[in-house]
Amino acid sequence: MLCRCEERSGALGGEGGNCTVGSEQTATTFLTTKLIETMGTETGEEGPPSLEYIQAKDLFPRKDLVKEEEDLQIPFPVLQGEGVEYLGRADDAIIAISNYRLHIKYQDSLINTFLQGVDGDISVPVRLIEAVESRDMFQLHIVCKDSKVVRCHFSTFKQCQEWLKRLNKVIAHPTRLEDLFTFAYHAWCLGICGDEEETHVHLCHPGEHVCHRFEMEVERMRFDLQNVWRVSEVNCNYKLCASYPQKFLVPVWITDKELESVGTFRSWKRIPVVVYRHLRNGAVISRCSQPEISWWGWRNADDEYLVTSIAKACILDQGTKMSGKGKNEGTDLSDAEFDSSITGSVAESGGTPQKLLILDARSYTAAVANRAKGGGCECEEYYPNCEVMFMGMANIHSIRNSFHSLRAVCSQMPDPGNWLSAMENTKWLQHLSVMLKAAVLVANMVDREGRPVLVHCSDGWDRTPQIVALAKILLDPYYRTIEGFQVLVETEWLDFGHKFGDRCGHSENQDDLSEQCPVFLQWLDCVHQLLKQFPCLFEFSDAFLVKLVQHTYSCLYGTFLCNNSREREARNIYKRTCSVWSLLRTGNKNFQNYLYIPSTETVLHPVYHVRALHLWTAVYLPISSPCTPIDSADLCLSRGRAAEDRAGKSLDRLPKARSVDNLPLACESGAPLARTSSDPNINQHCQEERNSPEPRNTPVFVVPDVPDVTCELEVGAGTSLLEMKSDGLMDPVEIAKEVREENLVNDLPPNTEEAESADVQNQTEKTVCGSNLNSLTYPKDALQEKPSNNVHPHATANSEMETCLRESDDSDIEESLSIHSDDQRSEASWEPVDRKETEVTRWVPDHMASHCFNCDSEFWLAKRRHHCRNCGNVFCANCCHLKLPIPDQQLYDPVLVCNSCYDHVQACRTREIMNQQLKKPIATASG
Repeated sequence: MLCRCEERSGALGGEGGNCTVGSEQTATTFLTTKLIETMGTETGEEGPPSLEYIQAKDLFPRKDLVKEEEDLQIPFPVLQGEGVEYLGRADDAIIAISNYRLHIKYQDSLINTFLQGVDGDISVPVRLIEAVESRDMFQLHIVCKDSKVVRCHFSTFKQCQEWLKRLNKVIAHPTRLEDLFTFAYHAWCLGICGDEEETHVHLCHPGEHVCHRFEMEVERMRFDLQNVWRVSEVNCNYKLCASYPQKFLVPVWITDKELESVGTFRSWKRIPVVVYRHLRNGAVISRCSQPEISWWGWRNADDEYLVTSIAKACILDQGTKMSGKGKNEGTDLSDAEFDSSITGSVAESGGTPQKLLILDARSYTAAVANRAKGGGCECEEYYPNCEVMFMGMANIHSIRNSFHSLRAVCSQMPDPGNWLSAMENTKWLQHLSVMLKAAVLVANMVDREGRPVLVHCSDGWDRTPQIVALAKILLDPYYRTIEGFQVLVETEWLDFGHKFGDRCGHSENQDDLSEQCPVFLQWLDCVHQLLKQFPCLFEFSDAFLVKLVQHTYSCLYGTFLCNNSREREARNIYKRTCSVWSLLRTGNKNFQNYLYIPSTETVLHPVYHVRALHLWTAVYLPISSPCTPIDSADLCLSRGRAAEDRAGKSLDRLPKARSVDNLPLACESGAPLARTSSDPNINQHCQEERNSPEPRNTPVFVVPDVPDVTCELEVGAGTSLLEMKSDGLMDPVEIAKEVREENLVNDLPPNTEEAESADVQNQTEKTVCGSNLNSLTYPKDALQEKPSNNVHPHATANSEMETCLRESDDSDIEESLSIHSDDQRSEASWEPVDRKETEVTRWVPDHMASHCFNCDSEFWLAKRRHHCRNCGNVFCANCCHLKLPIPDQQLYDPVLVCNSCYDHVQACRTREIMNQQLKKPIATASG
């Protein structure tokens, strides 16, 4: 509860009376005090101050809803603290904007099918939206930070511009951090439960392994804190470096004064510190920022001493593989004695001193160019027993441009014909390859050669955590578990100051777009590549990574707010927001990898070549996303629940495999197998007519993905065949079986060849059913090898089948069957099909036509689009103003057609009239 003491003097709630006690601010309450003098109602005398208790959620009130139509209902369940601000209609859709999300509920759309869920909804957090622009005057083009693109079409230009203003207002950079939804969500969650402290622990507490990660990691990696290493607290209260944790590991003989001296030489005072130790050989991984050498060639003796001391400490703490060798326990040595002891121990073991590898993530050219800005790189002459290597990783500006190119390629509609070359030009996979190569190099140096490694880039908060975190995943199986992965992200990314606020665009009043870059998303993509190559060595699934990508930008959780730990502690983020790890927890089975095999010492050696990498389709092409965009983790179905849902839903929701949709029925009827187009709109009429007596929209299973549903479905005996089909309860294979059984019951005259064909078909169907439709082979029909005269009985059988089906259905179906009966007989008898009877006019969508199809004039506000009802193309008013009926399209009243179609139809009609006139004398003479 909030305590507020109000004073009534003119207007209530003056800001001058606000007083926030931050030091005593608990996890569940905020204390806001306002002095209010209560005026007497009758005597006019001032009364005593009054106290009023308010809840935390009252600090985040919901805004009034603006409806375009009164009968509209909010099309989604709102979260705690979420308030819908705008609600209206778009073309074939309902659109809503809340303080958390943009929600579009489509009724029937071809543009956004790749983003729609099962119910045809699109839900995008507003903080995930990067930009919104108007295209073709009536369409909103919404670009997301994770590469998704949403398109929404409106009926009028004014409506489109109005929603454009609303969206730009919602996605603008926050003026204060509390405007982000995560604060309102947390406050409202606390208000729904009596025991607020227990609710806060459940929602926000990430776990002991995260809260005490530093101490637990030091103990797990067995650092020798007595003789070799020490925990320095020189950065207590962030006095030394604002973007470093308050505790870190350094060699035991390095003093805090020397660390302060090193801080003056490293960029942003990010000094070399140890973050990982190999258990078997004692080699460590360190990280820092670039040295500030500049053009003057500055040096720092303390920095050089610290870097070489890290290598010396590794020899003293050599790990379990070399335990007992090279250690000087309980002794304090001078530098000369220390060097001699190291030389003696190495000589006794018969080896040579290991060089420390300084891995610079930049190219050599970029490192030297940074000297103009006061930076630079280490010189091997000044750092004895060290080796410098450059990896050539691109900076954030190149990564951002590459990501924008990738997003443009993935959002093209339809798929580009030059997909592979367009993907290559984005250079996204090349950047991933370089990052993986750097991580593999670090892992090999530490594991195989036992060499310590120091990693840095320019500032040490972008490319450095990418390399270090990937290397730790390769080396240590602990970081491949859900718990270890959480510790890894908290340590290498959050504690060491990756600028999530700037890179994700969450900072207050940040107008500089050059600071935004999907650095963390790029690293998660590399983790996904490892998961693809080693599917049994990660405890978490791909859905875990996809959900983490979404909530990096969604601002539903406060884990990735601000730029460093100092800012998060100053804003009290940990107590005022929920943690994403409460969702992505170890016990959540929705994110567990069921192929996971626990291991203790397996080191990964991935293939980092570009040809071995894959596009992360679950993120960049979300048609294959393993989880929905809804924020509840319960909607991320497990394998079993997903299979049940697929079996329970109507088959018309399932995608179609156009190349094999007629395979079962073609085998049954003896018709030849014809190759069909991959476009579901082409040949739809003739392809689906032969699969069922229903002339349109026959549901078909995807063969490789759906299990054997025909063996599991149970239908009542009293249900007719067409009723079962219309309810989505039967597979086309099952329909074919029922049709054959009905034909046999009606005493169709089978011959020996037909009986043999039926036996072959039964064996084929049993094989398909036994292999779960995963091993379909090309069936051999003996009748296909016979002359065409053997096929006529099948044409008769098809005719009888039509008769049987007409008796069990209504007149509409009967009429449609009688109209298209020639098509069905022609499929069985190999007779040519009239193209006009199977051709469907495909209209070009408005948004895809920016110029007239005839005169190529550009459309704008004063030049409207007009569809030709005959050819479906879009024309201007000058090229499409004539009207005439088109009986072939069942348009008997005059409709708009283009000039060319008008001439063509008129010529055809004239020719038909002339033919009829020529036939009249013949008919009269014969009479």
